[in-house]
Amino acid sequence: MKPPAILILCTGNSCRSHLAEGILQAVLGEKFRVESAGSKPAGYVHPLAIKAMAEIGIDISHHRSKHLDEFLNDQVATVITVCGNADQACPIFPGQLNRHHWGFDDPAHAVGTEEEQMAVFRRVRDEIRRVFQAYAAGLLDARAK
Repeated sequence: MKPPAILILCTGNSCRSHLAEGILQAVLGEKFRVESAGSKPAGYVHPLAIKAMAEIGIDISHHRSKHLDEFLNDQVATVITVCGNADQACPIFPGQLNRHHWGFDDPAHAVGTEEEQMAVFRRVRDEIRRVFQAYAAGLLDARAK
């Protein structure tokens, strides 16, 4: 039986939620199940998100863009929204115990050269990493007690 999920939601499920999913899963390991989805999935994971994560040693190239409806009958213990639109569209999941909202800029809207866009992806990735590593540390600390 799989453990209850921590579900990370954004609108398109192409950037922010995948960055957060990859970082949180890397920190928590197999003790927790981390998933991501969107209220209006883009249908792909942004290539620059994959590249930004590879720079910190996390492979999200196997991730896919999913609709939050895929999880409506799943055991979801915690929902974390990373954009305002997803926060407003977020349903209540069966068994849901916790809900958090931490908003981040959408790097998919970055403009300029690829390097200028990558600078935005790196900034957002690092902001997400700080927040989600702190969240993971709290989860692991609470579990150890």
